[in-house]
Amino acid sequence: MKETRPKNFRGVRTILIITGEENNWDEERKERELRDLAKSCGLLVVFTKVIRQKVFFPATYISKGKIEVIRQITVQEKAGLVIFDQELSPTQQRNLENILELKIIDRTSLILEIFAQHAHSREGKLQVELAQLIYLLPRLTGKGVLLSRLGGGIGTRGPGEMKLEVDRRRIRERISKLNQRIKKLEQHRALLRQQREEKGFFLVSLVGYTNVGKSTLINNLAKKKNVYVDDRLFSTLDPRTRVVYLSNGKKFLFTDTVGLLHKLPHHLFHSFRATLEELRYADLLINLLDASSSFIDQQNETVLSTLQELKIENQPILTVLNKKDLIRNKFLLERLRRKFPEAVFISALTGEGLKELKERIAKNLPNHELTRIKNKDYHEDTKTRKTITTLTTNKILPQRHQDSKHSKKKFIYNSW
Repeated sequence: MKETRPKNFRGVRTILIITGEENNWDEERKERELRDLAKSCGLLVVFTKVIRQKVFFPATYISKGKIEVIRQITVQEKAGLVIFDQELSPTQQRNLENILELKIIDRTSLILEIFAQHAHSREGKLQVELAQLIYLLPRLTGKGVLLSRLGGGIGTRGPGEMKLEVDRRRIRERISKLNQRIKKLEQHRALLRQQREEKGFFLVSLVGYTNVGKSTLINNLAKKKNVYVDDRLFSTLDPRTRVVYLSNGKKFLFTDTVGLLHKLPHHLFHSFRATLEELRYADLLINLLDASSSFIDQQNETVLSTLQELKIENQPILTVLNKKDLIRNKFLLERLRRKFPEAVFISALTGEGLKELKERIAKNLPNHELTRIKNKDYHEDTKTRKTITTLTTNKILPQRHQDSKHSKKKFIYNSW
């Protein structure tokens, strides 16, 4: 399969288009986030255009006058790419490309490209490929789309099928296979989880917005520097688990998850849902926020809404505000303390507050060996479940899964 990514991908001169209704107060956050996403993808942002209009057009999303303004900017800045902050329909994307004679993508496509660059594990690559194909399927036009690695040989083309129909059928078949392989990996992960629980490990899971310092925190708590750290959005996608030791000799497992984002594309949320649902098996959740960010409320709202969507509501949550060292204004720090009275303030970079964080985690550690529940004792009734939880030190085991063979490594389709 040929990739559609430009040969000289990094450093492509890019124009960002921020759209919204008039007097939209959220424009600053959207612009900064889209710029950071472009930076994480290796693009060179040369201009940002804010477009305010009350009505959006089904054919081109923006008006002809706004399109002409963008065309003039692209010529002036010698841009090779235009990115819209809102998701465009396949028709809108094609029409804009035909008018501007330039590559047009939206925020969703940009995030998918970042995930494709940063996914390294077998499961991560399968999940990203699944999201890319789901996004690509309605955007096939039959022009220059080569899918030779998705299938071939006898039975790949039926009587009277056009090439576009064949491509779509291949993608649907590939999506079905990816879902099956991801399901097998979920079963394998459940087996690993069962082994961990049988050994009585206490699990602390880290959840938070992207680029709030999760990898740095894991490195410092585990006293190892083997988790990749970079000041970019989604610099790490694959979950990492480390053993952390407390001063009293006890230890627990500390794991992270894929970073969250405001309005994370539903293609990615669907593909990574199984990974995120691992949070429901944690004994303690740490909601990590960026204390230095002016959008900390939106970060907190995104995390809580994601947990609610995953129906993870019964686990204890410890709120931790990172990057305390970047706050120079003591009045701002005091305001944050009033807003988050139960939170722990730390700096994962300097180590400030990590001792207090460990103490707060230690308070949630059981003082005796955890009692386990067999499958036959696991009930779906909410009242019964609460009764069992009280008798077994707040520990409920999930249903066991059978082991399965690992799937083979597959090529990730690039939607650009």
